[in-house]
Amino acid sequence: MTAAERQHRFRVMTAFLLVYFFWGSTYLAIRIAVEHIPPFMLGGTRFLTAGVLMLAYCALTGRKVALSLAEAWRLAYIGVLLLTGGNMLLAYSEEVLPSGLAALIVATVPLWVALIEGFILKGDRLRGWGWLGLFLGIVGLVVLIWPQFAPMVIPGSSPASAAQNSGMLFASGVLLLGSLSWSIGSIVSRRSSLSVGPIVATGWEMIFAGGVNLIISLVHGDLHTTQWTARGISAVVYLIIFGSWVGFTAYIWLLEHVPTPKVATYAYVNPVVAVFLGWLILHERVDRYIALGTAVIVAAVALVTSSKLKLSPAPKKQVLPACEAEA
Repeated sequence: MTAAERQHRFRVMTAFLLVYFFWGSTYLAIRIAVEHIPPFMLGGTRFLTAGVLMLAYCALTGRKVALSLAEAWRLAYIGVLLLTGGNMLLAYSEEVLPSGLAALIVATVPLWVALIEGFILKGDRLRGWGWLGLFLGIVGLVVLIWPQFAPMVIPGSSPASAAQNSGMLFASGVLLLGSLSWSIGSIVSRRSSLSVGPIVATGWEMIFAGGVNLIISLVHGDLHTTQWTARGISAVVYLIIFGSWVGFTAYIWLLEHVPTPKVATYAYVNPVVAVFLGWLILHERVDRYIALGTAVIVAAVALVTSSKLKLSPAPKKQVLPACEAEA
């Protein structure tokens, strides 16, 4: 192996580690942030800041940042699907759910995408082991949600326990809707052709969605309930720098230098990182349901991601989903 090959291999390994760790750690950072900052205020602050600075960088480095009106509308609704419907419902659910459990539910996004693409849009369809992956994904969700559902149907459960688990079950359902929104946004994004590159497109998506999030937050009155503590601000800064900038830049670089199926492995590494960090830092409980659910969902996503597809014609130019984790 030549020196150039060793250097390239080192860069690839470093980029994978950045995507694996930083995108996996965003669930922990969101969980910490929503302790002090309401979800939509968090999303408005985070994405507006990250988007403006990302576009400023692109403009300074000579990238085209101007959009046509049609492109602006397209990126606006893609951004809302991804970063309002998807990411903000994640933040909302993490007010109740442990970060590790939230990450495992979000890990079902590739399953949603496979179902929508194959059965609704008649596009790329699963073959072979992919069907087993879909089945395992459903089983994994049942395993994860069962501890919240059981106290409400099993006689003898205390009212307090049933109420608490009812709240967690509702948050899990909200997060499933958020994952569906992210999946739809990802599919629309993949099928879109734009005159700007993926980093510029992501910057605009963040700005549009961040503006929507901030408006919702102000209408809801979050300005009077937000606590700008050092812990909360640190979590927001972490999300902007390491979730939106470092992780995404490493992801784009990998797509340009490594086969896409290998890059897609982040989808089943991130949940494991999130569960571990939630246990290590926030002392979140990892019981037999979480352990079994982790194994089943990781296996399901791996099967769906790596299975052979019956492919539809690819779009001429692909615009990548924005930001971390649920992409």
